[in-house]
Amino acid sequence: MRTRRSPSRPSALPTTRGPGRRAVLGGAMAAAGMAATGCGANARSTSGQLRLSEWNLFTGGDGLRLLEMHRQYQEAHPEIDLRASTFDWGSPFYTKVAMGAAGGRGADVATAHVSRLESLAPGQLLDPIDPAALAEFGIDDTVVLPEAWDECFFDGQLYAVPLDTHLLVQYYNLDVCRQAGVLGPDDRLIATSGSDEFLDMLEAIRDVTGSLALSIDTALPWPVFWTFYRQQDGELVLGEDGQFEMDDDKALTAMELMYRLSGEGLAPRHSAEMDTAANVSNGAAGLMFHGNWEIPTLEETGVDFSVTRFPDLFGNHRTRGDSHCYVLPHQRDRDPEVTRASLEYIASMLKSSLTWAGGGHIPAYQPVAESEEFDALHPQSEYRGAVEDIVFEPEGWFSGSAGRLQDELNGPLSTLHTGTQTPEEVLTDVKERLRALLQIPAPV
Repeated sequence: MRTRRSPSRPSALPTTRGPGRRAVLGGAMAAAGMAATGCGANARSTSGQLRLSEWNLFTGGDGLRLLEMHRQYQEAHPEIDLRASTFDWGSPFYTKVAMGAAGGRGADVATAHVSRLESLAPGQLLDPIDPAALAEFGIDDTVVLPEAWDECFFDGQLYAVPLDTHLLVQYYNLDVCRQAGVLGPDDRLIATSGSDEFLDMLEAIRDVTGSLALSIDTALPWPVFWTFYRQQDGELVLGEDGQFEMDDDKALTAMELMYRLSGEGLAPRHSAEMDTAANVSNGAAGLMFHGNWEIPTLEETGVDFSVTRFPDLFGNHRTRGDSHCYVLPHQRDRDPEVTRASLEYIASMLKSSLTWAGGGHIPAYQPVAESEEFDALHPQSEYRGAVEDIVFEPEGWFSGSAGRLQDELNGPLSTLHTGTQTPEEVLTDVKERLRALLQIPAPV
């Protein structure tokens, strides 16, 4: 649990903090927020329904699942006029949320990544959530995954409610791995311990494929680096004015393994987007490191595959992860009735998250994650225990999913796979970019 996020739970709605340095958005951005959001004062529709606006960043398969969950919600809540809007994933979405909230006219409820909580400036761009009011709808720390719940606090106040956890896992092509002799009698991938055993497994798989053994997204290598680094207990503490703490030896060890994987032809030098999953579906590789959200992609190909937790390379199974969560964007005059409806909506989404799990995500709501229905989901139930391995990104306004930290470090880290820089050169580059990032004032 992050030190600034304490799971203490106030019994009444907390008050927002004073403006301080987080009020810098004001002025022009506030005016832009009013124009951009399209949200007026909450009111009832002509039919008497209570209007509830929701913003999300889910497209593709996730978007289709959310539509189904919204259909179920509307059927159960005919008194609510749910107005859901989907925006482009990443920076466009977070800019939209920030601008709306800066003007005090944010959506009633929105999705976000819990790793982006700090960049959304709780207390300024987000309104706190009353745990007692949320508990009236059956959602509290007793039914939500602790690893995700604890990340939703900022300065002792609750600002988010987790819907899921999503993380890097290990996919395997059953036909290829069966031929390579790396499946056990239960047709599951044999567990390895340490990088040497894992590399031996890759060699056996490459003997079968004649090309690659492990498919990874070499254009977006930050999550793999962070996983390798954190498995060694590596810490990255981001300070101010260009100051940070990083273990050079552990970072080099992580980078050397990435360099070796592609340098020895066990992993590709170039692989991005759909190519990464295609390497597994067409049998060019037997294993793949990727997020659990790629399950629908492989299912569509018809390949016989399964999924397991990230391998133990440095003494444990830690893996980079995040959590989709619900937040209350700041509103200048928050309507208590609409806020209550927002909390009921959040609770409904968590309770219907078996539908959401179909896309690969692990529900944060434990009655669903521990249900017989989830047990019947394969391969999702095969890696359910990986939620205990999740490691979030370092604290910082530029950290987290779709954050600037990833954008800046993916470039130098990708050269480990292309072979255009040595690990030592990449480490120097990474540290220079970290110093530059830390010189940039937080926007809020």
